Amino acid sequence: MKSKEFSPERKDRIKKIRSIFQGIILCAVLICIAKVLFTISTYKPYSSNIVSKSRKSGFISISYFGVDRTGDDTLISTDALEKQLKALKDNGYVTITQQDILDYYKKGKALPEKSLFLLFEDGRTDTAIFSQKILEKYNYKATMLTYADKFEKNDPKFLMPKDLMKLKNSSYWELGTNGYRLEFINVFDKNSNYLGNLDSVQFSKEAPKVNRKYNHYLMDYIRDENGIPLESYDEMKQRIDNDYKSLSNIYNKDIGYVPALYALMHSNTGKFGTNDKVSEINGKWIEKTFSMNFNREGYSLNLPDSSIYDLTRVQPQAYWSTNHLLMRIWDDTKKDVKFVVGDREKAKKFEKIKGQAEFVDDKIILTSQPKEKGLIKLENSQNYKDIKVSTLLNGNIIGSQSIYLRSNEDGSSSICVQLINNTISVIENSNGTKNVLYSSTLNKNNREIDIKESGSKKVDITLASQKLTLTIDGKKIVEDLKVSKEKEGSILLESAWGNYGYSQRNIADDVYDAVFKSFKVTNTSNKVLYDSSLKGMEAVIYNTKNYFNEVVNWFIKNL
Repeated sequence: MKSKEFSPERKDRIKKIRSIFQGIILCAVLICIAKVLFTISTYKPYSSNIVSKSRKSGFISISYFGVDRTGDDTLISTDALEKQLKALKDNGYVTITQQDILDYYKKGKALPEKSLFLLFEDGRTDTAIFSQKILEKYNYKATMLTYADKFEKNDPKFLMPKDLMKLKNSSYWELGTNGYRLEFINVFDKNSNYLGNLDSVQFSKEAPKVNRKYNHYLMDYIRDENGIPLESYDEMKQRIDNDYKSLSNIYNKDIGYVPALYALMHSNTGKFGTNDKVSEINGKWIEKTFSMNFNREGYSLNLPDSSIYDLTRVQPQAYWSTNHLLMRIWDDTKKDVKFVVGDREKAKKFEKIKGQAEFVDDKIILTSQPKEKGLIKLENSQNYKDIKVSTLLNGNIIGSQSIYLRSNEDGSSSICVQLINNTISVIENSNGTKNVLYSSTLNKNNREIDIKESGSKKVDITLASQKLTLTIDGKKIVEDLKVSKEKEGSILLESAWGNYGYSQRNIADDVYDAVFKSFKVTNTSNKVLYDSSLKGMEAVIYNTKNYFNEVVNWFIKNL
């Protein structure tokens, strides 16, 4: 009998092949890392030929919290950032500088009709590393905002003065500031327990249980659990004065000047603080120290009659699709926007009724209009009657994702399975009248749901004659539910705004992305009528790409 063991020669050949393969992967990874970390081009300002004759268009401002290669619940991924900046470029937006804003408000100069002012907040090192090559690719210039106290702490997660000067010298960056410190006062948890004052590290640890009731260091008096000030007016004033003095001293010492641009934290107070006396002190320091201030968040457009000390920006969240950002801009500017479609062949399988849809990999991302719906219809489905539908609903928990069966053109006559704000319902619509046949809240608990909290529910629906069976995550929750509507009709997918929900950042976002992953429709004989799942070589390429990205991410984090 022959031995099953490999000969020494064969083992050596396998080792050599494995070494060569590993070497190829390592070289490819190092090339990717090099592309991420090094840039060699120079920013080119917009041409004077595209400057508008009118100042009415103003400019939009977009500000990102930070950038990471893979992203998380706060930091946007490089892939998402590139898609968003590419979409802005494709829509004709060019970046403007701080000097352009000064000239616009102080000298009455005009700007290009589609002007974009771009900011990145918090001064993170990874933001600079992972956004630089994207800025270079699209010839976009941005302002990096930093906190002065980070220089003193020498925290490697944040950019130091020497790093900031390198960024500025690259020509793609200007400098700005978020202030002296990122600290929070008058903090309560979700059970109304008083947590007091927290620095950024403490706040990050406590974030999952922090109530929306808190404030930034400069926004109010420091108060006790009953809201009574723990400091006098003079003590409050001295505390705020010291912050601005410390900021000025550090920037002058380490950078050589105080940045002209300030973004007061927190935004959306309507003034320069939540208390009138605090606001007055901040206001005096802001006008004395800076040339401009971004004071509010949630609205991208700044117009000629805006105050240069009360500018506003929109802050894209890490979970936003590209069309989500474009929809917000469309709503703010009232200008035509070219939305992204993704895979055009897959898009041809649906008719757009309202909102915007992007087809990417095995996902259908359906973006609603502000405070409204997104609605698409599966082509040639008008005669569907007895069918099975399966999909993963991957949109955030706060919001509405619906599947309409046996539907007319707008869903007013249909059988609808809807997941909204963590509640699953089966609704029969007849001439606009809703009859709820079944409804149940999933994962019942008494906690508030954050607006950015992701959701994922596997939904399987079987509709045959007058009976509907619904399975969620493999558990049958409705079996043979009687329905009245028997007439055949179309399949519609819908996304809808589900109200603002709980948000620690008080974001008023009225656009929603429904995500239908691996959406599949079969008849009762299991004949596939539609399937968005990846198959064949498409699946191989997708999985290979994901694996390679995981390898690159490991090297970047562990080098």
